[in-house]
Amino acid sequence: MRIAMIGQKGYPAHYGGVERHVAEISERLVRDGHDVTVYNRAWYGGKQQGNVNGIIVATVPTIRTKHLDAIVHTFLSTFHAIFKKADVIHYHGVGPSLLSWIPRVFSPKTLVVSTFHSIDRYHEKWGWFARTMLRLGERFSHTFPHETIVIAPALESYCRKEFKAETHYIPNGTTVHEEGTTPYSPKTTILDEFNIEKNNYLLLVSRLIPAKASHILIDAFVHLKESQKDNDVVRTLKLVIVGGSVYTNTYVASLHKQASACSDIIFTDFQSGNALEDLFRSSLGFIHPSITEGMPLAVLEAMGYGKPTLVSAIPEHMQLIQNPQMLFRENDADALEEKILEFVNLSQEDRDTIGLANKMYVTKHYDWKHSTELLAELYESAYTKHINPTKKRQVHTVHNTA
Repeated sequence: MRIAMIGQKGYPAHYGGVERHVAEISERLVRDGHDVTVYNRAWYGGKQQGNVNGIIVATVPTIRTKHLDAIVHTFLSTFHAIFKKADVIHYHGVGPSLLSWIPRVFSPKTLVVSTFHSIDRYHEKWGWFARTMLRLGERFSHTFPHETIVIAPALESYCRKEFKAETHYIPNGTTVHEEGTTPYSPKTTILDEFNIEKNNYLLLVSRLIPAKASHILIDAFVHLKESQKDNDVVRTLKLVIVGGSVYTNTYVASLHKQASACSDIIFTDFQSGNALEDLFRSSLGFIHPSITEGMPLAVLEAMGYGKPTLVSAIPEHMQLIQNPQMLFRENDADALEEKILEFVNLSQEDRDTIGLANKMYVTKHYDWKHSTELLAELYESAYTKHINPTKKRQVHTVHNTA
């Protein structure tokens, strides 16, 4: 099938949960014989066109402002996909789904699919007009696409309650990283660049937007350092924040100001590839304080590395982390500070046990190969049902082990 992915910022995935999701799924679909086009924004993925890892990357213009970037890119990408006669146009996110009516009108032989990744209107970076449009995008994601996908059970329940809509649950996946026979050796100089030591820092990997609650973590960490000056473990501990601005420069500046009194808080900006792997593998543990989520890929990734993971007690996190020892009340710096102190005072054996349980859990439940199989089956069955019901299409069966 000819499949067009629209709504992500681009490819290859440097950062962003939606971008990672699209990259992982698209690469596997290509290996299984599908033709996949991923639409790219030049400011994110470079001015590339053509084959990258078997994927057709199509860079189309946009207007790089907070309110116009996504919608302009989605509009132009949609008509490009129609012109290229895509069998499937797959929108990622409720914002891009605002334009899912276009192929229904102008390309009735194209299957239209939408993935509801998160309730974006809850993000504080948006004003009232953008939130109104995102709410409309939620409704459109169930009205115009032939099929709607959610990545978390909480979103499935939300869509049923708010829109009386039935959806398909296809979860995110992750890569499980097995330990070798020798201790891991960093592949880059990232630790030296930021003067951090293995197993002596806590890690956050996130876009720096208010909904991810980095300010809560900084508040908790600063107060912990002040109140535990006599604790040898806390005194040398550092906090590493990996991520940067996504049209949130004012918020990011406020985070740097908030952290300025503590030299043990380190901002690395966005990282990817081997540098990001080194930061995950070398951390003492991972923290994710979000107030709202879809299904957080960064948490899945930390679990895939076998890292103990402290998360806010929101439904999307509690689906992944059931250990009450690793949960803290969301939007509560005091609760987070208490949990960090409990965590760093654990023995290394206890931390390793928690990390191993995380790895075993994602190995069993969150596998990109299985998610890709489910998506390919949905494409085929939905195409037969909605586009070509008179001719039975052969359901694509995946045999690869990717």
